[in-house]
Amino acid sequence: MVARSHPVHYEFGEYIAHDAASNTKHEYLDGQIYAMAGGTPEHAALISSVHGHLWTQIGGTRCRPHMADLRIRVRETGLATYPDIPIVCGHTERDPEDANTVTNPTVIVEVLSESTEKYDRGEKFDHYKRIPSLRAYVLVAHNQRAIEVWTRVTDDAWDRAAYVAGGEAKIDAIAATLDVDKVYEDASERD
Repeated sequence: MVARSHPVHYEFGEYIAHDAASNTKHEYLDGQIYAMAGGTPEHAALISSVHGHLWTQIGGTRCRPHMADLRIRVRETGLATYPDIPIVCGHTERDPEDANTVTNPTVIVEVLSESTEKYDRGEKFDHYKRIPSLRAYVLVAHNQRAIEVWTRVTDDAWDRAAYVAGGEAKIDAIAATLDVDKVYEDASERD
């Protein structure tokens, strides 16, 4: 018998029931349920700003940007999580085990935070790379005006483009751009 680091192993259905009954969002991986940390007002403002800029450009097209309430599942690895802004183009594919979980995002946007940046850039991105429909992964910095766009070139290869103040981040997968300065200006507090 293999020793587990956690005494309880949850099935995906148990995770769905647990998540539905909770006021907190959770991630699910390898039979474990992990509470997701709440964000700061600045983090929430950046998410809203990016979502607004994308909605203005692609709302009404075959692509729809969602907020962080849409659960995404990586079928190959089992990760279920709530990206900050998942974008689905065309028909929404739902997980066969849960109709409220989507499996075919075209673009995922994550606004980084001090506590999640390493995970978002590393292990989480490794999971996201296993989503066949995913064409771009966008990382929005929390501590400077910077946006990275990772674009799928082949099944196993991704290109990285970095955009800083004065630049426009191009997301070719959805024919959209994010003006770096405008995104951060719209997210800043006003007196």
